[in-house]
Amino acid sequence: MEIAKEAVRNGAHAVVAVGGDGTFNEVVNGFFDDGKPIEPENGGSSTKTALGLIPLGTGSDFARTFGWTKNANEVVNRLLKGQRQRIDVGYAKAEPENSGRYFVNVADVHLSAKAGSIAAHYKRFGNLCYVIGALQAFMGHRNLDMKIRVDDGEWKEAPQTTALFVGNGKYHGGGMKITPNAHPSTRDFEMVTFENFKWFDFLLKMHMLYNGTHTSLKEVCCERVHKVEIKEKLQPNSETTGKVVVQADGEYVGHLPATFTVIPAAVDLIV
Repeated sequence: MEIAKEAVRNGAHAVVAVGGDGTFNEVVNGFFDDGKPIEPENGGSSTKTALGLIPLGTGSDFARTFGWTKNANEVVNRLLKGQRQRIDVGYAKAEPENSGRYFVNVADVHLSAKAGSIAAHYKRFGNLCYVIGALQAFMGHRNLDMKIRVDDGEWKEAPQTTALFVGNGKYHGGGMKITPNAHPSTRDFEMVTFENFKWFDFLLKMHMLYNGTHTSLKEVCCERVHKVEIKEKLQPNSETTGKVVVQADGEYVGHLPATFTVIPAAVDLIV
């Protein structure tokens, strides 16, 4: 992250991440400081530093949104051509102490966030690691009543929430098309909430997660959002459990309550 920050401050033409979604997220966070995009120092280049990606990770889910593969010739041609597209970036803020992280792909809450941390131990199995992680996460999992506020509107209840996704990109978990209508150029997120999902629902409907048709299920709610706040629904005088995990691009952010905000057209991406 610090290397990326220094390159942007020095007015570098581009910073290219080599790796998976976690590495890419680290580089993206290097484009920001103190809540704002970094500007070149000493009147540097008038052209913004571009963000590039050579996808080599297990999941490489962000690359899927743009149809990119790991083919070496394709990667080289794309980077040499240098065509830019302005993309949105998300900002996830959670407890403790309002810890925050920028993200470009998908942020998630509760079961899926636990599954992601478990999957990291099974990367030798390739994309199957995400399925293993999800099944293990269901062990001892409890769906929770949550409250959600979209774009500073009224708080609404989300009963028996299993997992919630805030998508800037489409894919998550090694190719699951979890927020199928999201794209980093739309200036908003797609929020997808799974309610009262069980482990057998996951197995029986897994194919729908991969092809993006799960949004037709009665247990799944979808909404376009610019900002979303999420918290546990608590009994009077009770405190948050501190156990509902929040991730962004597979990286730990904190726990609920959390806020996700879109920053439109924040970064130039080499496409």
